[in-house]
Amino acid sequence: MSATKREEVSSHLRYIRLELREMHQMLIKEDLLPDINEAKEVHAQLDALLDLLSDKRVKRVNSNF
Repeated sequence: MSATKREEVSSHLRYIRLELREMHQMLIKEDLLPDINEAKEVHAQLDALLDLLSDKRVKRVNSNF
């Protein structure tokens, strides 16, 4: 993996970790569920990370039912 790609992956992981930490704190301290849009944002970041790590594009299945 190139240094640039490694830095991008690291950046994505830092952002995702921060978002998940904030959601976890909300669950623990305030006993509240995170906003659905926040969860979708983190999911989108995970998808972006998967695309970055994957050499080929994976066809996405729409998970909205």
